Amino acid sequence: MVFEPPKRLVRALGETAPDGDDWLEKLPEAAQQAVALRELTVERVQVPGGRSSLVVLVRTADGTPAVLKLAPGRARPEAERAALAHWGGRGAVQLLDPHTPAGVLLLERLHPDVSVRSLPEAKALLEAAGTLRRLWVEPPAGFPFETVAERTGRQAEAMRARAQADPEVAPLVGLALAAREELLAAPPEHRLLHGTFRQSKVLSAERMPWLAVGPDPVVGECAFDLARLVRDRVEDLIAQPSGAATTRRRVKRLAESLDVDQERLRGWTLFRAVESGVRAGRVGRPRDAELLLEFAGWL
Repeated sequence: MVFEPPKRLVRALGETAPDGDDWLEKLPEAAQQAVALRELTVERVQVPGGRSSLVVLVRTADGTPAVLKLAPGRARPEAERAALAHWGGRGAVQLLDPHTPAGVLLLERLHPDVSVRSLPEAKALLEAAGTLRRLWVEPPAGFPFETVAERTGRQAEAMRARAQADPEVAPLVGLALAAREELLAAPPEHRLLHGTFRQSKVLSAERMPWLAVGPDPVVGECAFDLARLVRDRVEDLIAQPSGAATTRRRVKRLAESLDVDQERLRGWTLFRAVESGVRAGRVGRPRDAELLLEFAGWL
């Protein structure tokens, strides 16, 4: 079988590595090797798939449905492996083989085309929040993950540079950076977080109704993880005349349902929305940037 990467993956990797790299060129051969090594039977490449990895639906030698996932090093697949191993299937997709080559993950098969995003909004938020709660555990000793302070520190540098180049975003960037400094001034909370959690990352499963996939794990406070969920379906929020009020109610409802401080959730939601908006503008997605920065302005 020819393992041609989906257009969505090619486009997204072009944004994160505009000068190019050779991972995509080596991907077909790497996929063939991974399939042969584990004696897998290929069904199909998942399309449109993710933005940072190739996902292939396969069956193991004994006929078990599975997913083969290949990701470049900058997507931190080994951190994902470590997090999934630590969760052990509690709230998240399960590793079927912890010893695959670097950058290759063999995972249990969920229902890739059915996420909680398919549910009505209120029900989707409820199910997603319940899934997220199960992931917030103590990290393993000597954990191999970034902290929230480390990850947002890198992001803050890029935000400052963008603000200098684009004065229009400077006020919001200033607010977001100030919020980050205030949030990090408190003693750090150490929980293993999904890192990039949203409705589309929660898929229908057999052994549980819903399981999380695709973590970019980080260690820190729960409010940071929940912040990404606040802005889910941002395009729908922006289209509503009451979008700002709906957003503030969502912050309150999610904070109360998961015992997270409301002001800390609001602060991290602001930072993460501005960071994502600035990044979208930098890589040539002006519409996404506009939506995210308008949303951030409501906070």
